[in-house]
Amino acid sequence: MEDKVDKTAGQEAHPGLFEGKSVSRREFLKIAAIAGATVGVGTGLGGLVAACGGETTTTTIAAATTTTAAATTTTAGATTTVSAGPQAGRPVKIGIATPKTGIYAAFAEPMEYIIKRVTEATAAGVTMADGQNHPIEFVVRDTQSDSNRAAQVAADMINNDKVDLVTASGSPDNVNPVADQCEALGTPSLSVFNPWQPFIFGRGGSMDKPFKWTYLHAMGIGEFVSADLNLFGLLPTNKVIGLLYANTTDGQAWADENTGYPPALKAAGYTVVMPSLYPPGSEDFTAQISEFKNKGCEICQCTPSPPELSNFWTQAIQQNFRPKILSAGLAALFPAVIESIGPSITGCCGSLNWYPAWPYKSSLTGETCQELADDWEKTSGRQWTQPLGIYQVFEWAVDVLKRTKDVDDKEAILAAVQTTNMSTVDGPLDFTAPIDPTPGKLHPHANVVVTPVTSDQWVKGAGKWKFDAVQVGNKNWPDLPNTGTLQPMQYA
Repeated sequence: MEDKVDKTAGQEAHPGLFEGKSVSRREFLKIAAIAGATVGVGTGLGGLVAACGGETTTTTIAAATTTTAAATTTTAGATTTVSAGPQAGRPVKIGIATPKTGIYAAFAEPMEYIIKRVTEATAAGVTMADGQNHPIEFVVRDTQSDSNRAAQVAADMINNDKVDLVTASGSPDNVNPVADQCEALGTPSLSVFNPWQPFIFGRGGSMDKPFKWTYLHAMGIGEFVSADLNLFGLLPTNKVIGLLYANTTDGQAWADENTGYPPALKAAGYTVVMPSLYPPGSEDFTAQISEFKNKGCEICQCTPSPPELSNFWTQAIQQNFRPKILSAGLAALFPAVIESIGPSITGCCGSLNWYPAWPYKSSLTGETCQELADDWEKTSGRQWTQPLGIYQVFEWAVDVLKRTKDVDDKEAILAAVQTTNMSTVDGPLDFTAPIDPTPGKLHPHANVVVTPVTSDQWVKGAGKWKFDAVQVGNKNWPDLPNTGTLQPMQYA
């Protein structure tokens, strides 16, 4: 079995934090490395620092060990007199489109670790519903956090690498173009860590016209809104909220006046201050900050990329915009981003899409979320990060393959996808449940099952890490106990 992994060279690190200055994406990604944000692991998946540049080449890893394991299994089956075991089937290829480099590289931080763990769990192959045991191969491609590149690598994996199904994760800029290519080329697609509204509506879909080939297990904007409304009500404020969104597929979904944040907030009695959508990659947020200050916003909710958050927050502190609550969406998922910005962002809130304290277990190994996080920290020397939950997409893929009757028939793989009903390290995954778009229901659309969404807050670390994320809101998931109590921003 082969894992084809892009290897990025030329990593470098620069000392110092932001010191009151705006930073470009390139500068942010270099600075974040000092806070332990380097994304590459061991044999070389690229990282936040690799996003600063450099050409990529393709290499092959872990082939010998996996091939040996497969050969041993086959030999044992051939010499067994009691039972011959399943017949050896052809290798099955799983394509992985991941943002190893670029502004969303933090999503790919644990990807090589995850692939290694899944490779170990499937070393003996997967016995499918055709009665044959199939080795599993992973074909990994870097989307470079770019939508055009994401579409290109998806098409390449389907047309040239002949993958049997494709996985994707890490924001609409990465996931949506991959899904579009899979839809166009008739290949099953499994995606995670991507809000479902941009996944459906951002690709021209609707509630009554599902896609055929592309499926998602991830959070929804309705779940985010509900979690945030609960969060905002935990502290006394003037209920004036500033919204900051980029002019991207993701930002447009959050800002939508019909299905996004504004209508839900207004219905709950909040005064909404929402400047025009800013160009992605913006480095100057003076105009937005001035509007928030002038309107008296005591809450700020935003979904910036990591470098956008660093620039916005540095300028907010300089210009004395200090809301009681900051909910930073996407960028607040990653401990390295919080650490690199520094003490001024202590108390920043976000959404938990995966958390070590959750009670779920891996369907591949039986490991708990906490055990997975602990092993990551021990193996990598870095703090646990929410994208460890991307592990779920491979649990899903293996479950689908086990139920596939003919791997050479894409329709047979699709049928197994559509009948998925399992438990993963990121919660229940049931496509057989009735479709119900009511917020809080697990199956809102034919192509979507939602994952849990709770609220967290970054506090001063109590142990080896500078910051710890504690869960402070669980309104829609009361079976996921809180581990902390919301406090106002500290501005340390």
